[in-house]
Amino acid sequence: MADPTAEDVQRYIAQGLACEHLQVEGDGQHFFATIVAAEFDGLSRVRRHQRVYAALGDRMREQIHALSMKTLTPAEFAVQGSPAHTAAAHHH
Repeated sequence: MADPTAEDVQRYIAQGLACEHLQVEGDGQHFFATIVAAEFDGLSRVRRHQRVYAALGDRMREQIHALSMKTLTPAEFAVQGSPAHTAAAHHH
């Protein structure tokens, strides 16, 4: 099987997960995905990652070790996208 492109990975994730924002970068060997989904709210980072792996399914079983991801809720993404995110990140 040919190595997936960043576009392939992005499409696979989008098919299995409703994303508010999805960006995948990569060279066929290593990928980095930024995934923003409302359903991540209340989930630990590990559970979020499991959710993304579930969305990818068997398609990337071989390549999945080469996928790094940042999983955020829309609220976290909004905070992170602002210049003052270091201060704002500590509120509860």
